Amino acid sequence: MKKIYFLLYLILLGTYSVAQVQQYTLAEVVQLAREQSIASKQATTQKKTNYWTYRSFVADFKPQLSLNGTVPGFTRSYIQVVQPDGTISFRNVSYNNSLLNLSLNQNIALTGGSIFVQQELQRFDDFAGNTKSYNGVPFEIGINQPLFRFNEMKWTRKIQPLKFQEGNQQFISALEEVALNATGYYFELLVAQVNLQIAEKNRSNNDTLYKIAQHKLALGKISQNDLLQLQMGLLTAQKDLASAQQATAVASLQLKMYLSSRDEKMLELEIPIEAKEFEVNTQLALEEAFANRSDAIGFRRRLFEAERDLQRARKNNGLNANLQATFGLSNQGARPGDVYVKPQDREFVELQFTLPIMTWGRNKATTEIARANQEFAQQSVEQDKLTFEQQIFTQVTLLQMLQKQAKLTKITDGIAANRYQIAQDRFILSDLSVTDLGIAMQEKDRAKRDYIIALRDYWQSYYSLRLLTLYDFEKNEKIK
Repeated sequence: MKKIYFLLYLILLGTYSVAQVQQYTLAEVVQLAREQSIASKQATTQKKTNYWTYRSFVADFKPQLSLNGTVPGFTRSYIQVVQPDGTISFRNVSYNNSLLNLSLNQNIALTGGSIFVQQELQRFDDFAGNTKSYNGVPFEIGINQPLFRFNEMKWTRKIQPLKFQEGNQQFISALEEVALNATGYYFELLVAQVNLQIAEKNRSNNDTLYKIAQHKLALGKISQNDLLQLQMGLLTAQKDLASAQQATAVASLQLKMYLSSRDEKMLELEIPIEAKEFEVNTQLALEEAFANRSDAIGFRRRLFEAERDLQRARKNNGLNANLQATFGLSNQGARPGDVYVKPQDREFVELQFTLPIMTWGRNKATTEIARANQEFAQQSVEQDKLTFEQQIFTQVTLLQMLQKQAKLTKITDGIAANRYQIAQDRFILSDLSVTDLGIAMQEKDRAKRDYIIALRDYWQSYYSLRLLTLYDFEKNEKIK
């Protein structure tokens, strides 16, 4: 794979003169990732799913109008008919039994039952006897009410809105996570490009110094050992340059893949500076995290779900009953209009119940399992809250420390660069040894890398705090 990446880079390098260079800042890369990366598109799709799931939940508690029917209901067969003397005779039948039912149903979350209003019309055609008749229910109202049973609808109305809120905040978190990941890829390429710049500069400097050293050797101002040491330095610089080119090609492809970019332009990244200095109040960070994060909403949802499961175990293990009652009007006749002429009363009442008498401790065991699960859920939520708070405290402290560290490493980088320039000038004037020059070069390279890495750590900590709190402390506003 490394050889493939290296060959790809050489191809890109070969077309560099004709290909354009695309410059990006960190903010631009983060915005591109939020707009076009696969991860951001998946987050958007998940948000749509969450929205329509909630819409489906809301619709369940609104009146449902439906039309049911059997049209036609044709039968032609031999059926058994019991005769007066108890024998069975098989008769040929040919008929159509069609039915239409229009009903309006409404769930009642408070009681867990439902009420309905319906109208029904039935037609029966006896083709063998060449007769037809109608039966119908012009109006009927009814109720289906569980008694002493677990009310699923009540708990659904408590939990589903929390799931909806949780899903919305997960979408915001997903976009912040995209920003954090994009920052990581950005600095991987930036570090590789800085290493490439250092390697190119070192190769050029070592080549120049080696040529100067050859001239000095001819004049007797340096030893053969010093010349060989500079030659080794030149060979090492050439090897480092090839390695840096390969690393840059790999990092560039990785960033483009994450951004879902097929742009063939060469990427050139700017070195970002720290954000404007701002104060992060730990208490405010905690409050915003618990107000905004999906995890905090999830804490409440998990406790509700554990309490729901305990209530379900208690209710379903005791007396269960179901009441069904209807009142309406019905009639029959030879024509459809006859159904609506002086219809008769139509009543139906039914009470079904189940009472466990001997379960050998099964019901108690089921309840105790649910109680233990509730206790475990409470303990898990408490532990997760402590971990959540610890993450906030740690991230706030880390960001403030890294902000100072980035400033210090920037100063160190400038000092090391100036020191190397002075050392190089002194070597040309024969006032510095090859060993001291090498040390100054190593310190210069290390200081530049340390500065870029410090910036990387700072910006990753910055976006991590945004992810943990969903709050922009730089602008003092919630992230939406």
